Amino acid sequence: MGSILALFEGLPEQTFAAGDVVLQEGDETNKLYILIDGLFEILKGDVRVYATSEPGAMFGEVSALLGIPHTATVKSARPCRAYVVDDAEAYLYSRPDIAFWLSRLLARRLHVVTGYLADLKAQFEDRSDHLSMVDEVLGTLLHHQDEAFVPGSDRYDDPKV
Repeated sequence: MGSILALFEGLPEQTFAAGDVVLQEGDETNKLYILIDGLFEILKGDVRVYATSEPGAMFGEVSALLGIPHTATVKSARPCRAYVVDDAEAYLYSRPDIAFWLSRLLARRLHVVTGYLADLKAQFEDRSDHLSMVDEVLGTLLHHQDEAFVPGSDRYDDPKV
């Protein structure tokens, strides 16, 4: 992914000290960040779900593409540099090469998650107890095709849940 940074040359750079919040879950910034160097961690609530030091890692893309608040918090775990795009939606629309690259990245993520969900579904499909609903929920997730997207849960009004 190192050569991917060449696509972003010329964009403004921003530096972050260890512990800086880059994107806050629930905020609407329409910003996109591309990691140049350092270590970013991604938190869902208080849970660290991922960390990366991969040059070219992108943050804020889900929010920009879906027009929703940020779905996770991104923090610098050590000093970092990143390219920053202030109007992510317009930028992605005007740069089909980057939008295509991002589409491939998101498709790879979806492929991995779908495989994982299918494995989980297979584990719970024959259950006759309360865990049988896991099969139904995973089936719904695997086949979700609606254009309209509303983040959150039917059980909770908070879209962060």
